[in-house]
Amino acid sequence: MNSQNEQLMPDSLELPDIMKSLEQFYMVNRTDSDGSITYINKNFLDTSKWTPKRILGKTLWQMFPETDAGQNQAHAIWNTVTNGKTWFGNAEKITRLAEPYFVTLIAIPSMQSDGKLISVTFLELDNTDEVHLREQLQEIAFIDYETGLMSRYKLETAVNEAIAEDKHFSFVYIMIDHFYTLKDLQSPESEKELIKSFTNRLKRFFQDNPIARIGVNEFVVLTPFGDWYVQGFLQFLEQQPIYIDNSALPLSVSGGIVRYPEDQSTYNHLMKAALVATKEVIDHGGKKIASLSSASHQGLNRRAIIDRKLLTALNHNNLQVVYQPQFDVAANKINMYEALVRWEDAELGYISPDELIPIAEENGLIHDIGAFVLEESANLATKWNAEGQTLSIAVNSSVREFKNSHMKEKISKILEETGCPASSIQLEITEKFALQAEEEQSIILQMKELQDEGIQFALDDFGTGYASFRFLQSLPISKIKIDKLFIRSLLTHSKTQQLVEGMIKLGKSLGLYVVAEGVETEEQFELLKAMGIDAVQGYYISAPISADMIVLD
Repeated sequence: MNSQNEQLMPDSLELPDIMKSLEQFYMVNRTDSDGSITYINKNFLDTSKWTPKRILGKTLWQMFPETDAGQNQAHAIWNTVTNGKTWFGNAEKITRLAEPYFVTLIAIPSMQSDGKLISVTFLELDNTDEVHLREQLQEIAFIDYETGLMSRYKLETAVNEAIAEDKHFSFVYIMIDHFYTLKDLQSPESEKELIKSFTNRLKRFFQDNPIARIGVNEFVVLTPFGDWYVQGFLQFLEQQPIYIDNSALPLSVSGGIVRYPEDQSTYNHLMKAALVATKEVIDHGGKKIASLSSASHQGLNRRAIIDRKLLTALNHNNLQVVYQPQFDVAANKINMYEALVRWEDAELGYISPDELIPIAEENGLIHDIGAFVLEESANLATKWNAEGQTLSIAVNSSVREFKNSHMKEKISKILEETGCPASSIQLEITEKFALQAEEEQSIILQMKELQDEGIQFALDDFGTGYASFRFLQSLPISKIKIDKLFIRSLLTHSKTQQLVEGMIKLGKSLGLYVVAEGVETEEQFELLKAMGIDAVQGYYISAPISADMIVLD
């Protein structure tokens, strides 16, 4: 080891030789104990545009910008070296012409034995190009290059800054109506002119207000003014029509207004509320900008509370699994229970699965909820199996869960840990699930592997979507559940009866087990029985009940 060190650093290599090597690559300058410059090298002069005659005797502080930030950094560097410590970091400096440049700098003090400063050597590498590139990339991220407006990312930053400063403002979402129809009628150049002209009108009307372009034809304005002012933009557009190729375009807009903090209190909630408000406007014909209805605000606020409290509910085991029986017509007995998650909250009251699951899918907690329901169901099925019962339990599954490539292993692990036979579990999927499963082979592969282990799959809400029939041949499905929408009008519409009977016959011709959901009356049950239904589920048989209320034969 010592011999290697001697080869790398022979005794004859002295400090001046090291400095000579460093000066080939670094900008070098040196100051005395007062911070006055006593030495500079050629690299430093080339970058800083100083001459030896003009710079010698200048101070360290004169090399930094005359701003609070620049002078504070110079003071911080000097305080460090006067205490005998080396300073290292990035710094902004100025040339003789007061032009900024940026360096990576190391300041090395030379001290006397009594701790007094003798001199300081500064070694600098020019990184101005890197800083400018970073600034350009940041500007691209912050600015929509086509319009010069803020980008979506900059909008979020601006909103969060306004919230931090407790400013009151209206978050106004505006979209150009029928944009893609207009686009198809225009050349690419005319399309650009349309966006440019529309942007100019936004800027002229909402003067000095932050404006962002967040989509091809979607914009957001932050303004301190209320609805009356924002709605004036519609009249302004009528008075200032956009001409393309000397023809006035039939341009209109739709939008939503959400106020901070009266309506919503975070960027995400403001954006969601504005989108809902815009959808309400479009559903009622469009061509106006309006605030969200009070009912929609209440719904969004409830969603926000559910979103916030859901994680706590999971951690505190406040969620409950209840079970709704499925009655097999041929066997004349209950052969399966469907597991349904329930949540009763002191503030929110009852939260239904239809309300809970979409929120859980959005915030990612669907994985935890799915695992919780499956584990509870598997434990119950294991208990029944030990008692000699052959009942199965159906568990609803989300496509978000199966997008995880390890979902199959996760299910298998839960079944193994609980001792539950795979044949005791059925997974129910929706058409949305099936549609995405068709597009992703990894999901189909996991489904088939689980089917090989004994788990069956049922297609829920059958008949409600245009693609339901296609899934029967592409996915490993052994059961279909006719949606309660059809059962509800079964006794009042002859065409519904024909549809339901057709679905039953189709399912049976494909060797599928057919279940009717939402059966509430004896008349519905008897008609379905006559049509050849395999099983029924609904309040006619039983409402969902807790596990301890289930009575087995």
